Amino acid sequence: MTTTVIPPAVRPSAGPAHRDGNVLRWLGAYTASMIGDNVFYIALSWAAVRSGTPSQAGLVMAVSAVPRALLMLGGGVVADRFGPRRVVIGSDAVRCAAVLTVAALLFVAHPGLWLLALLAVVFGIVDAVFMPAVGALPARVTGRDQLARVQGMRGLAVRFANVVGAPLGGLGVALGGSATAFALAGLLIAVSVPLLISVRMRETPPDGGANTANTANTANTANIADTATAGVEAAGVEAVGPPGDPDGAPARGDASGPHARVPDAEDGAPAVPERPATAWRDLRDGLRYIRGHRVLAPLIVTIALGDLGFVGPLNVGLALLADRRGWGASGMGLVVAAFGAGAGAAALLLAWRGTLPRAGSAGAAALLGGSVAIGALAQVPGVGAAVGVALAIGLLAGLSGALCGALLQTQSDPAYLGRVTAVAGIVSLGLAPLSMPLTAAAIGWWGTGPVFAGSAVVCGLGGVVALAVRDLRRAELPR
Repeated sequence: MTTTVIPPAVRPSAGPAHRDGNVLRWLGAYTASMIGDNVFYIALSWAAVRSGTPSQAGLVMAVSAVPRALLMLGGGVVADRFGPRRVVIGSDAVRCAAVLTVAALLFVAHPGLWLLALLAVVFGIVDAVFMPAVGALPARVTGRDQLARVQGMRGLAVRFANVVGAPLGGLGVALGGSATAFALAGLLIAVSVPLLISVRMRETPPDGGANTANTANTANTANIADTATAGVEAAGVEAVGPPGDPDGAPARGDASGPHARVPDAEDGAPAVPERPATAWRDLRDGLRYIRGHRVLAPLIVTIALGDLGFVGPLNVGLALLADRRGWGASGMGLVVAAFGAGAGAAALLLAWRGTLPRAGSAGAAALLGGSVAIGALAQVPGVGAAVGVALAIGLLAGLSGALCGALLQTQSDPAYLGRVTAVAGIVSLGLAPLSMPLTAAAIGWWGTGPVFAGSAVVCGLGGVVALAVRDLRRAELPR
């Protein structure tokens, strides 16, 4: 009897990401969630200031960072195990319920700082799984050739949320106090849930089609798969792979995923299943995967150095610089706006073009140029010149960040993308903010010029690493 095997239908390309309804639904959900986050932090800060001393309010605002930093690696494991869409939907549902509950309590009572601190801790815990899942989701909603464009669209959404969220939060506080602002934040986060439910997940090959730079690891995985298949076929059993998870989680037992079957080391022995996968084992596999990848490992180092050199000067350092130069709050606002405009222009460029040639080299060059501009910001005398320099910083740093983010997406095996995003997120959200108090103390000791110059050197080292590592320097985005 002859059996005809009909290959599965391949979904036709949906065209550019900015015209793909699936991507636009994801973008709408992401934007609503980010605006809700901005409104939430305005409401939290206002409620904390009204309920306690300034130091207590600062503690409430900072307490969410601790569980986020400590648990984010585990959050990456959760995102890869259960699929990023499920995790994002669940996270937004929990955040929405928590915020609306606090809003209801504030409408009827004044429970005090303990409730706000508890809410901040809950947000930090949920963020630890939410953020890696958010980073892993774009690779599931569009093709690899559109990931750079999606990264630009995501950057525009972040800028829009920053611009719109703070005024909305202030309006909510003005109309009905913190309770109204919390309710508004919860409703905005709630909007994202049905949109995310309507987003379709794409089928992706187990290796993501992106791991060409990691030839040694790919070859080893292929050898394992071939050996296992040969052992099964020798026993006269048809080798049938398990179906993939429709939500994007890697199929268990997949020979090229993080839970691969490994053949026995003895000559001629059939393949045997490895020990049951655990969260700790998944975490170690993810860290080993990053460490052995010839593009991702130096890319994460580049991102870390760029963030460490950038966050301090452009946050607390800028306020101190404006105060010492006599620019005033309005002058500082103009500088911050110029930076935001530059970063928005970089995101718009990537969203429009969809890709840039020599992405690794271009990202490194932009990071080096941005580091020079950071050092120059402390040397300009007037507000007008500072606005021009800040515009350049935003453009160059925004371009570098978008390209690094797109390379992170396209170079990662989808089965590991949650863990890869978690490691990069720990650096950006856990380590980089620690530089802010150090920057303030250093400016008090040595002044703005030397500290900005030192930060520029740290930031520039990221560009040097990217140029020095051949595989990262030659990395390209798919076209």
